[in-house]
Amino acid sequence: MNTLRHVARPLITTAVLIFVWWAFTRISQVPAYLLPGPSSVAEALWHQRTLLMWNTLTTFNEVALGLLIGTLLGAACGMVIVFSPLMQRWLMPILLLSQAVPIFALAPLLVLWFGFGITSKVIVAVLVIFFPVTASFSDGLRRTDRGMLDLATTMNASKFSILHHVRLPAAMPAFGSGLRVAAAVAPIGAIFGEWVGSSSGLGYMMLNANARIETDVMFAALLVLAIMTILLWVVVDRGLKRLLYWVPDTTGAPI
Repeated sequence: MNTLRHVARPLITTAVLIFVWWAFTRISQVPAYLLPGPSSVAEALWHQRTLLMWNTLTTFNEVALGLLIGTLLGAACGMVIVFSPLMQRWLMPILLLSQAVPIFALAPLLVLWFGFGITSKVIVAVLVIFFPVTASFSDGLRRTDRGMLDLATTMNASKFSILHHVRLPAAMPAFGSGLRVAAAVAPIGAIFGEWVGSSSGLGYMMLNANARIETDVMFAALLVLAIMTILLWVVVDRGLKRLLYWVPDTTGAPI
């Protein structure tokens, strides 16, 4: 019964949004090249299904690689910042600089340096993901309960044992929060890279559709991108809930 309720809620919400969209296009008589109706977008999804499938696969590969590499680098950097004050003084300005420069300003340079292939898109995705993971994981490591650390020290636990049995489990909820944010924003980096320069991907497909004023195709690609992002977030969220089984679930009902 709970599973049915969890599935029904998003379906009802989606149906209501589609109805509002359809009603607005009907009542306002807005031109289709500005805002196509749901039926036009559905037709574009069907007619362009093969092209959408291959471009979605390209974007998904970029996002998945960016998420994996960004998460690993962010976790490693978070640990270095917490356990090495010297490295923290060197790394923090670099981290802040990476966020101070807008990603859409860096994307053209990365495409120029690394070409139009997948490498530049993965790097842009890593830059988007890297900071949330680093900040959340380092914050979780710093907020380890002092009593637990003192108890482990009095029991002559080694630094590695304290890290493995105390600090890491305590930091996992914060790390999970950062990873959920990373999963939600990872496609942003890949799409930015594809907009700047690419030969495939959903961002490339959107640009081509925009140039030809095929708004229905643009909406179809945008819809597929949104579905892919939601599914990626759900997979990460469910995986974290299984991995962090000892953490109380305070996120409410799942999607």
